Formats: sequence, structure tokens, C-alpha cells
Amino acid sequence: MTPETPDHQIPDHQAPDYDRAEKTIDSEIDPGVRAVVVAVLVMLLLLTLALPHTGSVSGFDVLSGNDAALADAIALPSRVFVWLVTAFAVVASVLALVTRIWALAWIALAGSAIASVFGMLSIWSRQTLPADSTASGPGIGLVLGWILVVALTFQWLKAVWNKTTAQLDAQERRRAASAEAEQDSRWAGPVLGRPTDRKP
Repeated sequence: MTPETPDHQIPDHQAPDYDRAEKTIDSEIDPGVRAVVVAVLVMLLLLTLALPHTGSVSGFDVLSGNDAALADAIALPSRVFVWLVTAFAVVASVLALVTRIWALAWIALAGSAIASVFGMLSIWSRQTLPADSTASGPGIGLVLGWILVVALTFQWLKAVWNKTTAQLDAQERRRAASAEAEQDSRWAGPVLGRPTDRKP
């Protein structure tokens, strides 16, 4: 039998680690209703990959780099855009929603923001083709995909910003409480000893 501690206290190794629990809470996000909006945007982005990005070439064709994509002279910005959408706007967003890890939300935000830039470059590259080129201009899938990834970026920005603000407020409250406790301990002064221990 393990010896019981005085007053039935919990041993130190079994005591709850409040600091660790607080850090766990700080590392998670709570998107609330915004999670539904993000999920809908992710589903719509997947659908845009099945739509034409240029001519009859779909987003999945651009992603795989098959013969249809090569025949329509798909430029590098379009390929990078589709890969960023798949990796960050879709995969990272789903992982962030499922795990609610703050770091994954940051990754989804950063990747979606970069994808927004490449989406704009993709549309621009399809609109500035040489006069003698037979390639097609931007398709409905490319335009809708760019609009959706921009909207997704703003959704993740709000979620991450709200969490960051809450963390900063919590840190400020902890600093204020610590300073107040230290001030109280100074005003309390040293503990007085027995009357016989005091100097005349």
C-alpha cells in the first residue's frame, strides 16, 4: 500500500498541472460558427477543381499535369495556385478544423494568402497570352477558385486574430495578477515570531 500524505493531500506527481492545461487551451482555437463557413468554402474549392480552369482543362488536370494541361500551355502560376489550394486551403484547413490546433490555423491562413496571390497571377497569365497563341483564357473554375480562396483567407484571418487577441489579454491579466500578488506580499511583511523571540 502506498503511504497516504497528511490530510489526504494529493502527491506532487499527481497534482493537476494547471500551467500545462492553460497552455493546451491557448494552443487551440474555437472558430464557433465560422467553422461552418470554412467547411463550406473548402467544399466549394474542391468543386472548383472539377470545373474548367481554362478551356476544357479542369483543376484536377492542372494538378496532375496531364496531356490536356500540357496541350493548353498551362503556366507555372496556375500549377502553383492549384497545388497551394489543395495543400493549404483544403488539407490544412480540414486538419485545423478537426484538431483545432492554433498552429495549423496559422498554416492554413498563410498558405491560403499565398494561394490568393498566385490565383490572381494565374488569371492575369491567362488574360495576357500572345496574339498568336491558341490557348484559352481563364475558366470559371479558376475565377471562382480565386474568389473562394480569398474569402477563406479572411475567415482564417479573423479566427487567428481573435485567438491571438484573447491570448494577449490572458497574458496581460496574468502579469497584472502576478504583480498584484507580489505587491500584497511586500505589504504583508515578514511573519512575526514568538514573543520570546523578539528583541527588546
